[in-house]
Amino acid sequence: MFTSLASVSALAATSAYPQYIWPHQQRYREAAQHIAQALFDALDDDLEPYVQLLALPADPEAGLAVCQEPTDPATELPAAAFAHAVAQSLSLQTSSEPPVAPLLEPGMSTSMLRQRYQNRSIYAAVQEVLDELDETGPATYQHFTGWPVRVNDYFVFTLLRMRRKPLRSYPALQPHRFYTNGRPLANSLLVAALYRFNEECVKSLTEPEPGAGFLFRPRETDELLRAAGRSLLDMPAHALGADPGVAQLFTTLNTISSLRYEGAEGVGRLLLAQRGHPNVEEVFALTCPTELSDYRAVRKLLEMTSHDVHLLADGEKVYALGRQVGHYEASREDLFDIHFVTHYAWEFAHAGQVLLRSRYGLPTLPRPRLNRARFKRDLKRTFPEMRAEKSLLLWEVVLEASRQPKGTLLVVTTEALAEADRLKLQCTLIEPVPLTPLITQLITSIDGAVLLDPEGYCYSIGVILDGKASGHGTSTRGARFNSAVRYVESSPYPCLVVVVSEDGMVDVLTKENLAESRQ
Repeated sequence: MFTSLASVSALAATSAYPQYIWPHQQRYREAAQHIAQALFDALDDDLEPYVQLLALPADPEAGLAVCQEPTDPATELPAAAFAHAVAQSLSLQTSSEPPVAPLLEPGMSTSMLRQRYQNRSIYAAVQEVLDELDETGPATYQHFTGWPVRVNDYFVFTLLRMRRKPLRSYPALQPHRFYTNGRPLANSLLVAALYRFNEECVKSLTEPEPGAGFLFRPRETDELLRAAGRSLLDMPAHALGADPGVAQLFTTLNTISSLRYEGAEGVGRLLLAQRGHPNVEEVFALTCPTELSDYRAVRKLLEMTSHDVHLLADGEKVYALGRQVGHYEASREDLFDIHFVTHYAWEFAHAGQVLLRSRYGLPTLPRPRLNRARFKRDLKRTFPEMRAEKSLLLWEVVLEASRQPKGTLLVVTTEALAEADRLKLQCTLIEPVPLTPLITQLITSIDGAVLLDPEGYCYSIGVILDGKASGHGTSTRGARFNSAVRYVESSPYPCLVVVVSEDGMVDVLTKENLAESRQ
């Protein structure tokens, strides 16, 4: 329930002060929190997304109070900072005409255009206040506002707070580029995810029953991530003068990466640049450029690439094979690199910085393969009695296993000896040996899992894991990952499984983080 941040006397003087603004407001915020948590945890679980609602009176002269949900002293914002945001925005709107050209769309009336302009002005004012509060306050969090939605007598904003350090640790392109209709282009995957989250909030709040859509039709995290990936790949298409709606680069690149040529997976690079770019040299040109949407033809051309000769495309067509030359000025932002890593996996980079990784059609941030602090946290939560020296030993073992080019599985469990005996018909038993990086390199070179205890002693290798069928696996991952999920969920003992995939991804699975990923 919204509660005013104004003083008690001010509340008493406002006879029309509402106990709530609309019926679903509290459940809407909780549902939005759930969606944001799942979405941004999938990108980086250090972001710690937190959803707040801010309601500003639509009529500044009505005497209504600024409201927030929830009313937690630890997170609530100073209401006085927003007191004049709407009034100033409305004043600015009346003193200037809306820019018709970039905002007007087919079928849009003048009144609809004015409403959009007003909303944009109010949005900008609220975001400016949030930016000022973030800059003058503790440098821990950063706040973002969604588009204002009129609900009864208020403009309702869905605010999202995230931790600033991980938020700023990822590379991004230059901001302030726009579609032809005036909508901003996303300059990073995080920003694209933020835009998608805000769009879902606006859709839900503009329904006949505001917020009810989140309660009955919540969007899946994977669906939102794919939408964010599509949005980010609109940026290079736009920068090269291609129509993002026609190019559909994200979908196109996923399809190309999924194809094999005579049984071989696609590996190579594609440079996105206009023909004649000063930092691109053509080795030979195609008489008839090949449409990127001709997926099989492009996949065939990819076979001719090498470590320094790549496909050259302008966002819509492959026009030559060539290489990058000279010193590229990154501020130009008109030369992009697509690296097809392995089957159904590719990266999008600019000036040597990876902005997006896609695996089986699902985009992710360019996070390190292994995060030491996160691994130590997972170990401590799973094995509370583990000593620091054993934690360091296991980190060295996992680090060596992560270098296994064919992929592998490490299973750490308190009952490793008993599990080795139980699974003896589907593994190779060995004399217990404390693992070292050298031994790890040797025993992870064969198929199957390596079974060890928290002390670092290995009891069996080549283990075929069992476990009850789980509804929490994913068809976008292979048998190794899904068998690990089944084993972790079925094990009656504390266990931690490290999954090293052939495409280089490393996942650390415990009962706790599997449970958190489903919340």
